[in-house]
Amino acid sequence: MTTAAASAPAFGRALCAMITPFTEEGALDLDGAQRLAGHLVSRGCDGLVLSGTTGESPTTTDAEKAALVEAVREAVGGRASVVAGVGTSDTRHTVELARQAEKAGADGLLVVSPYYSRPPQDAVEAHFLAVADAVGLPVVLYDIPGRTGTRIESGTVLRLAEHPRIVAVKDCSYDFLAAQKVLARTDLAYYAGCDEHNLALYAVGGAGYISTVANVVPEQLRAVLDAFEAGDTPVSARLQQRATPLVELMMAAGLPGSVTAKALLRELGLPAGPVRAPLRPAGREAVDGLLAAYAECVNG
Repeated sequence: MTTAAASAPAFGRALCAMITPFTEEGALDLDGAQRLAGHLVSRGCDGLVLSGTTGESPTTTDAEKAALVEAVREAVGGRASVVAGVGTSDTRHTVELARQAEKAGADGLLVVSPYYSRPPQDAVEAHFLAVADAVGLPVVLYDIPGRTGTRIESGTVLRLAEHPRIVAVKDCSYDFLAAQKVLARTDLAYYAGCDEHNLALYAVGGAGYISTVANVVPEQLRAVLDAFEAGDTPVSARLQQRATPLVELMMAAGLPGSVTAKALLRELGLPAGPVRAPLRPAGREAVDGLLAAYAECVNG
């Protein structure tokens, strides 16, 4: 018996923070999104998280976000969960996006803490409650202070966990002790949002991961959790270690994950397209390094 959750959380264990495909002209590529979604689900993703950081949410319109949910929902049907990123720095706008995502067919909402304005914790709490009260969908709290400038502190998470529709956390805080404190005191599904923590968080009771790297190696990351769930910790550890060079290059080598994921997907012949400004595409040297790390992860 492992220490991981005995049954899969509502959204599944292996979730991909999916890129948003664009055409070469920079328009939303809904056909590409459907093809990529089908590919990811067929290779082990339990769920797809749309319009998050990796999905370039700051540079897509409200209408594009809704169209993306509708298209992916159509493509995957009931084979996978669809979680829509709706977080903004504006509570009113976030509520509008949450209602829009619900109408478009999302199964849940990913809501980041309000960024740039750096509100105090009581205001952060009020922001999330406003969203949860406005819709009937379950909510995933997204804690990524390196981008937002505002932490969702443990006490705030514990209070928010009392709301019946706040059911999960995507953790990019790099505070492993805080994660364990919340796991010990709530029933929240705790997802690793940083791929280097996928196995470690799962081993102490986490729900799984919401992964950028899963855009390119969905089967390999899923195998880490499957091996641990089967009780084969050494194999699980080796598989996590095998993915480490790719995780480092994709997520910690100076380029955003949306850039590195799209660069690899293009090389693999999968839908991606360009990134939108102010992001810029990866250079040839970076792409070659990514391809080498990808081959090492896939081939061992």
